[in-house]
Amino acid sequence: MSKILTPDICVIGAGSGGLTVAAAASSFGVDVVLIEKGKMGGDCLNYGCVPSKALISAAKHAHAMQDGADFGITSGAADIDYKKVHDHVHDVIAQIAPHDSVERFESLGVKVIQAAGRFTDRDTVSAGDYEIKARRFVIATGSAPAILPIDGLSDVPFFTNETIFANEEKLDHLIIIGGGPIGMELAQAHVRLGAKVTLIEAFKVLGRDDPEMAKIVIDQIRDDGVEIIEGAPVSSLEKNESGIVVHMKGDQGEQTVTGSHLLVAAGRSVNVDGLGLEAAGVSFTGKGIETDKGLRTTNRRVYAVGDVAGGPQFTHWAGYQAGLVLRSILFRLPISENRDLLPWVTYTTPELAHCGLTEEDARKRHGTVKSLTWSFAENDRAQADRQTKGMIKVVLAKNGRILGADIVGHNAGELISMWSLAISQKMKIRAMTGFVAPYPTYSEISRRVAVSNYSDSTKNPLVRAVIRFLRRFG
Repeated sequence: MSKILTPDICVIGAGSGGLTVAAAASSFGVDVVLIEKGKMGGDCLNYGCVPSKALISAAKHAHAMQDGADFGITSGAADIDYKKVHDHVHDVIAQIAPHDSVERFESLGVKVIQAAGRFTDRDTVSAGDYEIKARRFVIATGSAPAILPIDGLSDVPFFTNETIFANEEKLDHLIIIGGGPIGMELAQAHVRLGAKVTLIEAFKVLGRDDPEMAKIVIDQIRDDGVEIIEGAPVSSLEKNESGIVVHMKGDQGEQTVTGSHLLVAAGRSVNVDGLGLEAAGVSFTGKGIETDKGLRTTNRRVYAVGDVAGGPQFTHWAGYQAGLVLRSILFRLPISENRDLLPWVTYTTPELAHCGLTEEDARKRHGTVKSLTWSFAENDRAQADRQTKGMIKVVLAKNGRILGADIVGHNAGELISMWSLAISQKMKIRAMTGFVAPYPTYSEISRRVAVSNYSDSTKNPLVRAVIRFLRRFG
């Protein structure tokens, strides 16, 4: 006999979005049930953001040991213990995991059910020994690595982002299918950890980013030793005595690459299987659950946030959507997500960050726009650190309002936050000239690009005439 629970909110999925809803609602004294069939913390903690950044950090240390000549420091090749690199990655996960644990959420007053959840009708979810009849439901089940329909894929061993961080050995020759952020980050990390790496992309690597900015990253990763093959859809795979053979047919005709290991990093698929969405009256497609601007599904009692909602697949975006849903459920406020606010970062070296509209999209929407740029090479701290590869580009409307920003360079992921705030508050570029940046810091780059908007005024005849007039008074 199932036990019946009647909470105010039932959350399905304990990733970033689901945990945010559960913790915040519970802090207001709201009765919450949280259902998770897998690991608490979801993909980001266990298979995505956290382990990948820990691996990237290890790779940066290995690279730095061979990159000191410009500083007058001579050192040799890094001696890499791959088992200890693995242990470092998993220790980082372990340090963060308690914050997302069952124990912590139960201490907050959340009822956690560790089982698969499935809708049995429009207002009931079954999970383990429980039937949950909640006032509102939030689906936050995330996504999983997409398994491409490639001939022979089922016959060869391959990594995804859910399995590669379990590796404890040096990879002799890693072939990566997919040139998005995940593929590019892991390609650079593994080549810096001593592997030979070939990356294959059916279209253009880092294709969603500003081409001028992306080129700086692509050139650096090629310089690090990654072979990048673009415009080459994979037609088939096979395994022979030499290893895993990848067959491609694209811009350069038919090509073949043989490696020791394969990583498939070509997109994500939303986790909707087994949720009983049909019984709940929730419409969905292969791209995700259909929602309105207020993140409600076709069942008005059910919301969807994060990857499963079919939009941008970022941990911070799931958190943003969770905040909107809380405003709607708890305070009955109207909500509407604004994707113009979305920032993202690719954590390569150099980092590649974006927020707001791209220059191309800004022109399509606003017509005439203005683009400002500033080079990292003109920043004193970047010169001191030998981190001069990079630039910032800011796109403005005719009235000076900041529409978008792109940054490529050292600490770009940190620098973009200031521009994200400016865009969210609809600031004009003049506001970015008013803060005082400590010297010498990378943050001066943001101020300098803003000041550059007024460089023409120094030559303006009217401005010069005003200055001459005022000089008459002493």
